[in-house]
Amino acid sequence: MASDYQIVGFHFRVSFLNLPTSKDEADMKFQSVTGLDVQIDKESIREGGENRFEHNIPGRRKYTTLTLKRGLLKPKDSGLTKWFQEAFQNLIITPVGKVNVELLNENHDVLIQWELSHVWPVSWKVGELNAERGEVLIETLELNYNYFKLVEVN
Repeated sequence: MASDYQIVGFHFRVSFLNLPTSKDEADMKFQSVTGLDVQIDKESIREGGENRFEHNIPGRRKYTTLTLKRGLLKPKDSGLTKWFQEAFQNLIITPVGKVNVELLNENHDVLIQWELSHVWPVSWKVGELNAERGEVLIETLELNYNYFKLVEVN
């Protein structure tokens, strides 16, 4: 059955496949996900005798970093936090082979899935500690990945 409605972007999950030391549901819940961006570089070729323009041909693809935001979890409660600790405190960077970003419908069924390959941490930020505000402390996790592909969902 085809739908005439546009898909909303507020019901999603992120799954880390083969993440060392993690099998926790808390590691799939995020406030926001950004960075599913890809661009194709263009290469310029100058033709001898033709000075009015350059020919542009497609080159390599460039992917940005994936940025995940969530409320801060204790390291003992999060395999993802332990993975980041290993990378930034011990300089042991263990790439994860696959990370899935899944957009869900109202029945929690997957509508669209992006599969990211060879993922590893590049940045870890903790939000502002401020005694004047009663806000959830947000951590921002940035991940590098080689590429992503859109996976066919049945």
